[in-house]
Amino acid sequence: MIGIICPDSNVVKLHRLICNVSLTGCLHEGYKLLMIKRFHLFLGFILLLLLLSNFCSAGIYRYVDAQGKLHFTNVPTSTKFRFYTGEIKKGNLDDLIEQSAQRFQLDRALIKAVIKVESDFNPRVVSAKGAQGLMQLMPDTAKEVGVYNPFDPSESIQGGSLYLRKMLDSFDSNLDYALAAYNAGPGAVRKYGGVPPYEETQNYVRRVKHYFDYYSRSKDIF
Repeated sequence: MIGIICPDSNVVKLHRLICNVSLTGCLHEGYKLLMIKRFHLFLGFILLLLLLSNFCSAGIYRYVDAQGKLHFTNVPTSTKFRFYTGEIKKGNLDDLIEQSAQRFQLDRALIKAVIKVESDFNPRVVSAKGAQGLMQLMPDTAKEVGVYNPFDPSESIQGGSLYLRKMLDSFDSNLDYALAAYNAGPGAVRKYGGVPPYEETQNYVRRVKHYFDYYSRSKDIF
């Protein structure tokens, strides 16, 4: 919840001054009302900027329910949620990968491998199915992990890494299952009790693991 922001005392004094201008003074009634309206518009604009600033800098929260299911949100609705991650700082691609790797306890080579297979490091790519950005997040998935601009490398890497962490947690750190879930969805993995018999998904898992091995041995990002 975002609390009500009280105006600065100087702003309040200015408001009172405008409201108390004498009708016999240099400001006539119509001009005084115009000034008051302009003041209210200005104050509303400032409050809106402050609210948006608070919203955009919100972190991500999670909790594990009685069935062991993970729940993530950027707007916690109960005290069960615990702070999970804050905002990722801007920087070059390698820095962003390193930040997400540390924050979500992932191997940076794994994040690189997923980006390589998903988008070949093209932040503007859109798949035929509608997946977007470096880590090819579908709109619903992007919303789930708090990504509002999937074409922003910072947001995409943070959101994709969070989702990958979520898949690993959901499947007991089984990398094959987690990658298959990233590609085909966790429902498909649960349905088949493992990597689904989809050629695309099976190739996806193999390719990511190949690049995971490559980036583990090489510092090259491409």
